Amino acid sequence: MHAIRLHAFGPAGNLRHEKTGDPEPGPGEVRIAVAAAGVHVIDTAIRSGDPNGPYPLPKLPTVPGREVAGTVEALGEGVGPEWLGRPVVAHLGMVPGGYAELAVTAVEKLHVLPDGRDPAEAVAMIGTGRTAMGILRQAPLGPADTVVVTAAAGGLGSLLVQAARAAGAVVLGLAGGPAKTARVLELGADAAVDYSAEGWTDTAGKALAGRPGTVVLDAVGGDLGRGAVDLLGPGGRHVVYGWASGGPLEFPPGELTARGITSEVVLGPAMLRIGLRTLEEEALAAWTSGRLTPVVQRFPLAEAAAAHTALEGRGTMGKVVLVP
Repeated sequence: MHAIRLHAFGPAGNLRHEKTGDPEPGPGEVRIAVAAAGVHVIDTAIRSGDPNGPYPLPKLPTVPGREVAGTVEALGEGVGPEWLGRPVVAHLGMVPGGYAELAVTAVEKLHVLPDGRDPAEAVAMIGTGRTAMGILRQAPLGPADTVVVTAAAGGLGSLLVQAARAAGAVVLGLAGGPAKTARVLELGADAAVDYSAEGWTDTAGKALAGRPGTVVLDAVGGDLGRGAVDLLGPGGRHVVYGWASGGPLEFPPGELTARGITSEVVLGPAMLRIGLRTLEEEALAAWTSGRLTPVVQRFPLAEAAAAHTALEGRGTMGKVVLVP
């Protein structure tokens, strides 16, 4: 098979498209003919050799990637024959191997896909979608809310915009550049503001027409997170699920109490308590029912380095997916 292999930590150019041996499924495992593999921002941190990420750095060489969809083509010992030929999607968990034409995983990680469903969209929902479900479990939204979504054109932000609108909330999406703000409006946001434009915070305030924000869903932190939080009124919630700017937003002593707002990180242990498989099932159900539709940007598997470069440069919209 062909796969993307990383022989040394460093820049995106270190990702190499190579021919390598086919992986063999062990007991309780299956081999999937991969039709789509997800690319996550965590993948870029691992590739660069960042030791502070949520996953330990793998031994090299490695095949990155933890989200795949495709068809079961081989069975390990103890796996029922009914799995052979089934279209499936899986999050591989702590074990990489997704950027490849073939991937192996435990049978209990599989979710069966309805016939004819787009494997690239399935990949978007199995990882990014489950995170969206976890955020919404901890920050439920309703018709009384005015929601500000940072990075609203990203894989996760685009799902949260849709979910907030489905809940009846007023939605303001923040995104970088006119193409992205246009896409956010297409997703159903009431307003979209280009945070790369001068004076964007004033524009955002005018877009809300005096209505105070009740929830900020923040994946960025830094100056963008600061500007979004400034739109909150008393009782507002700052819900943090990432800090693409390099670090979480820091509040001066006493600000939260003085303004009557809260700030909470909703990743990690909180989602584990809910159960990752439960969140995966909820995300896939939201997709197959038509309630949420992921935005997907596809790259050929051989162009994984270009995909990483575009993702790191904020040059993508939606979930980045590799297609063998």
